[in-house]
Amino acid sequence: MPFYEYRCDACGHGFEALQKISDEPLKHCPACEAPQLRKLVSAAGFRLKGQGWYETDFKSGSKKNLAEGSTDSGSSVSAASCGTGCACH
Repeated sequence: MPFYEYRCDACGHGFEALQKISDEPLKHCPACEAPQLRKLVSAAGFRLKGQGWYETDFKSGSKKNLAEGSTDSGSSVSAASCGTGCACH
């Protein structure tokens, strides 16, 4: 279930609520009880990292575990050169 952000237009109280996608938006502020809640649009925090379902279930053969220190001497760019240390090179 996703988290949704809300802010009250009456008192300015902001909070997050865990709701099903099919749930109706909340209407009453838990701080002041005014029926002036507004659902905010916000970016979701989502990042695939480390070993997990993608690494183990969707890669096959030599493509598995690419994040584990590639020693490709033909690459002219090091992992640290992209500035993120992401091992994308």
